[in-house]
Amino acid sequence: MIKKLSLIALTLVLSTSCVSKKIYTDLENKYADLKKENRKISDENTELSKALTAAQNELAKLQKNYDATLAQRDKLQQDYEATKTSLDNLQKSYEALEKNSSSAIAENAKKNRELLAQLEAKEQALAAENARLEKLKKDMDLRSQRIAELESIISSKDAAMTKLKNAISKALTNFEGKGLTVEQRDGKVYVSMENKLLFQSGSWAVGTNGREAVKQLGSVLAENPEIAILIEGHTDNVPYTGSGQLSGNWDLSTKRATAIVEILRENASINPENLTAAGRGEFAPIASNDTAEGKAKNRRIEVILTPKLDEISKLLND
Repeated sequence: MIKKLSLIALTLVLSTSCVSKKIYTDLENKYADLKKENRKISDENTELSKALTAAQNELAKLQKNYDATLAQRDKLQQDYEATKTSLDNLQKSYEALEKNSSSAIAENAKKNRELLAQLEAKEQALAAENARLEKLKKDMDLRSQRIAELESIISSKDAAMTKLKNAISKALTNFEGKGLTVEQRDGKVYVSMENKLLFQSGSWAVGTNGREAVKQLGSVLAENPEIAILIEGHTDNVPYTGSGQLSGNWDLSTKRATAIVEILRENASINPENLTAAGRGEFAPIASNDTAEGKAKNRRIEVILTPKLDEISKLLND
């Protein structure tokens, strides 16, 4: 009986190993391209965080400088008013002394000239501080505007991904509790489907329930053309011992990812350029392989949805 089952499994593997080398190679190339794109997006996210932090620090620095300049301007204003009061008092004294002594008049006139010179210098200093204060205020406004734009774009992207996650969760409600989860983290949406929903052991042929789940996922993705779609195949750490065209777990995980891509491509509204299949083998587990439950969680397909960040890149480069 065991030999008969093995023969049937071997026949099934050989009959479903129809992924051409060209498609396989194309998908591998696309995977490499997406990895580069993922690295670019990660770098852009990192640069965005750095730019936001730098802009906030610069805004705080400008605010401190603005406050200091404002205090200096107020001090100059007070000095100016005090000097003007002194000048007024001396003018009155001059008028009084003019009747008494020419020498006193000369001394008073000298002091008047000195005070007038001081007053002019203080007026010039006050004008310079006001101009500097105005420039600082404009710089602060520009920084605040850029920070607001960055925060608005980030918020918009997060809201869009949240909307996408909710739409996917709603579309796949019937598959909850059957090895399917939908999560949002780090600005991306992760759809994880355990192999028990998709494949038989050692096979990359998608079953009826799994195909229905993938097609319903595709119907949501078709309405979101600005999303990059990475399909990753994962296995547990049990070495593949089957025969046929498979060379091991890595090969099996790649063929399973490719099978999901082929189902998504049946939806003509999904741009093939947004699709990439990748095999990760047993090298990205999410649970311990020491238990049967952990192994089951590790045998999965992950669909990773990433927003395009063209707007943020443009803002950072302006």
